Amino acid sequence: MSLIGFLASGAGRLLRAVVGLALIGVGVYLIATNSVVVGLILGFVGLVPLLAGVLDVCLFAPLFGAPFQGAQIRQRVHAM
Repeated sequence: MSLIGFLASGAGRLLRAVVGLALIGVGVYLIATNSVVVGLILGFVGLVPLLAGVLDVCLFAPLFGAPFQGAQIRQRVHAM
């Protein structure tokens, strides 16, 4: 639960958003260097962690039996 707790924290959300932006940036760079298909795929993949961080959801949490919403995860972590 510590990984999920970190991902739901402010630092985890920021990290996911930064990783998402980095993936999108690399995708844009690849598009500019004529690797359009790979760049588009990487850009769309980058949207997943970016939106998850911004919307405060954790996609991996249900796999570990935790709630999907970040606020609910933080409540559960603090209750332990």
